[in-house]
Order: sequence, then C-alpha cells, then structure tokens
Amino acid sequence: MGAAAQDANPPVNPLMRAILGLFAAPRINMREDYEKVRRAQRALSWVPRDPGRILDRSVTAQAGHQIPLRIFLPKARMGEGVLLFFHGGGWTIGDIDTYSATCRTMAELTGRVVCSVGYRLAPEHPYPAGLEDCLDVAETLLSDPALAGAAAPEDVTLVGDSAGGNLVAAVTLALRGRGSPLPGAQILFYPVTQWDHDPATSPYQSVADYGTGLRLTAAEVQDYVAMYQPDPELRQSPLMSPLLAEDLSGLPRALVVTAEYDLLRDEGEAYGHALRAAGTPARLERIDGALHGFIGLPRLSRHVAKAYEFVTDFLDGTLSDSRPLPSPSAGRRG
Repeated sequence: MGAAAQDANPPVNPLMRAILGLFAAPRINMREDYEKVRRAQRALSWVPRDPGRILDRSVTAQAGHQIPLRIFLPKARMGEGVLLFFHGGGWTIGDIDTYSATCRTMAELTGRVVCSVGYRLAPEHPYPAGLEDCLDVAETLLSDPALAGAAAPEDVTLVGDSAGGNLVAAVTLALRGRGSPLPGAQILFYPVTQWDHDPATSPYQSVADYGTGLRLTAAEVQDYVAMYQPDPELRQSPLMSPLLAEDLSGLPRALVVTAEYDLLRDEGEAYGHALRAAGTPARLERIDGALHGFIGLPRLSRHVAKAYEFVTDFLDGTLSDSRPLPSPSAGRRG
C-alpha cells in the first residue's frame, strides 16, 4: 500500500465531510427506485459513435440467452492482452452503456483492449444470474482467447469495480473450482468482499466511519445485497462473500485498489491481505482522498490518473507484489 496508508481510519473533519458530501448521490430507497435510477443513468450516459474502435458483440450463455459485450480498442496499443470488465452498480444498476465512458478511458490509459460484459441484473435476475453470465463469458474467452485477440488465457485480465470487483473475485474462485483455465491476473477496484454492511455489526470500521453522507451509503449497499441475494442464509457463500472463502490459494495475481473515503475500503484491503496470506500474489493500493466510484470520473482526475499508474505498472509487471503490506488488523474494529 502507498506510504500514506494508515493503520486506522482517520476521522473526517467537519469541513472535509461537508465538501465530500457535495459529491454524495441523492438519498433514495434503492429497493423501490432502482428502475428510476437506471432510467436516469441511461439518459445521462453518452455512448460514443466510433465503429472503428467500439464494437458490439455477444456471447451465448449456457442457458441459451445472449450476453451483450462491448469491445473498446485503444488508439495506441501499449500492451498485449485483453481486459475483461465487469461493471459495478450493486449488481442492480449500471450496464455497458452507462460504463462506456469508463471503459473508453480504461482502454486509452492502459493501451489495451477492454471487453465490457452486460450481465443480467437483480432484482429481476438475482444471484447467481449475473455471476453465471460473467462466468460464461470468462470461460468462453479463456477457452478460446483468440476470440478477443489474446494469445493465451494468461493474456486475459479480469477487472471490476465495486460489485464488479466482487464478480471478479467470485469468477476466479468458480473457475478454479471447475478446473477451467484461469486468467493471468485480476484487478479489483474498491470491491464488495463480504455481506455485512450494517454499521452496528460489520467488523470493518470504514463502514461506520464512511457509511453515511458520502458517495455510497451503508443503507444502499445493504439494499443492493438484499436484491442480489434475497436469502440472508446464503450471503456467506464464498461466491457471494469471497472474503469468507476457506482457500484463496492458486488464484491469479491480484491488484486491489481502494478509495480512502469509502465504506468498502477496509473489506477490500482485508481481501488483499487474505490473498497474500494464502500465497496468491497480491498488491494493495489505496487512493488517498478518493470516494467510492472514482474510476467513473473524467480521465484528467488525479484519482483516476493515480489509479491507472498502478494498473499499467501492474499489467506491465513492474508493480511488485512482494513488498510488505500493512498489518491485516488495519481498519478493523477491536
């Protein structure tokens, strides 16, 4: 983790909290209003018309339906391989249209092909529907990497943010469990890695410290989890809560990037520690001053620029995973 990372959550002073609150999303009841949020996102999203560099394709799922894909080609290719991207949005909102600007930025800043997956969304399609779609696409491309312009499975990197980071972790666990080809690497931006986001019961202090009044709230995450997996007894499954997996060994090398002022910060960092403890090479970086969802900001944002410095170095193999991480107790409640 970067030198500025701390062993405990510093309090947010009132002025800083007020400033950060200006970037907070309007408070809504996500379980009732998710369709309104989807419509608003689509109305505000801009899909660039560039048929030479943005291609729409699909993969046939094992269940028979078509899974939409959108492929983004960089202007200047700076590295081999393909980034297979699973978008965030609490498994409930977001799609390949609303994430097109983000994926275009990703392609430009990494110089690599990005393939965005339009998986099925909850609550219409609860767990494991979205996971199965992502797994079907991953298995298809890893079994025949040439479909995405890659030479071998190790040339494919799984990338996801928030709920998409959760899907990256779950897909890698499922691939390993099936004995399927594994990707060469995984990149998780501020991932959801466990199910409990109640400030009164969560073991992670960041949930209490940053779960109200900022970009993402604890109440919203609890709503997302409930819509994705309606059965509380099944939320501790490793494919739902990968931090609870008994064995995290033998997985692709990982880069976990967290945001300082994010309720998901501590659980994302805990997952990085757990991967390392299991022998899976893992690098953990925290973006100071950042809020949840920052990779959706314009490419000139300093937070986006810093994150992609880590990403490109990781993809190029120059970002070592060997240096010591901070204490795994960092950020946890006593």
